[in-house]
Amino acid sequence: MQYSIISNYQKNDELRHAFNELAEKTFGLSFEGWYQSGFWKDKYIPYSILLDGKLIANVSVNIINCTVNGKERRYIQLGTVMTDEDYRNKGYSRKLMEKILSDYSDRDGIFLYANDEVLDFYPRFGFRTADEYRFRAGIDTDSLPSAVQVPMNDMKDFEAFLKNKKSLSSSSPVRTDTDDLLMFYLSQFMQECVYKLPDSDCFVIAEKEDDNLTIYDIISDRPVDPVKAACCFGKEIKNVDFAFIPENNSGLERYLFKEENTTFFVLGDTLINDLPDIMSFPALIHA
Repeated sequence: MQYSIISNYQKNDELRHAFNELAEKTFGLSFEGWYQSGFWKDKYIPYSILLDGKLIANVSVNIINCTVNGKERRYIQLGTVMTDEDYRNKGYSRKLMEKILSDYSDRDGIFLYANDEVLDFYPRFGFRTADEYRFRAGIDTDSLPSAVQVPMNDMKDFEAFLKNKKSLSSSSPVRTDTDDLLMFYLSQFMQECVYKLPDSDCFVIAEKEDDNLTIYDIISDRPVDPVKAACCFGKEIKNVDFAFIPENNSGLERYLFKEENTTFFVLGDTLINDLPDIMSFPALIHA
């Protein structure tokens, strides 16, 4: 049987549908809506094994260009690692990893999030585990909710949000050029998670669950107190967790973050040296 490694083929309908079929079979997830919305561009690059015409394995490259406390960095994130169950344990993921590491050897670092079943795989390529840290706080306010939900229902809404975002910036010391990846979430699973704070050009991406609030980003033209931003969601909110690193984190509780069945792996001296400043990558760039 003959195999080949193909990449960056998302504009090929047949191959893209085969990729989505494997993703649905593996994760219950399709990337088709993201593609049809126009946000699957050239920063998300699938590397796949094609065996006798069948797409059987994949590792995707996410281009993560960012600044870390003002320093420009060129990272990549690996994700959507999957192999058809009939072709596992035959070395196909290894072949993809070897190809990707060769193609991106000039990058400042590579990171990924692995499930607990494959923790012995990535160290074979030089990856090491690393800790992530986040911030949280208790909220005590008598305020009524003042954050207004921003419509995110169609392309008109998506384009309006991105146009506004261009003149603003994330309130984080780690700033990424990942709008395409952001819209993977906001155009599909998190359409009800964009809010605007009153009397300001400030957007907050957040999810509420009972009395808990998770803030994924604060996008503004000026510094924003993250606790005051959380208070705009009203007195029912008692706790806030930040799924990004707020630039203004004075008074917040820093804690070791560990997602269930997930381990953070990193490769590259520059990235490893940056980790104390990064603490954790924003949740909305995970892929």
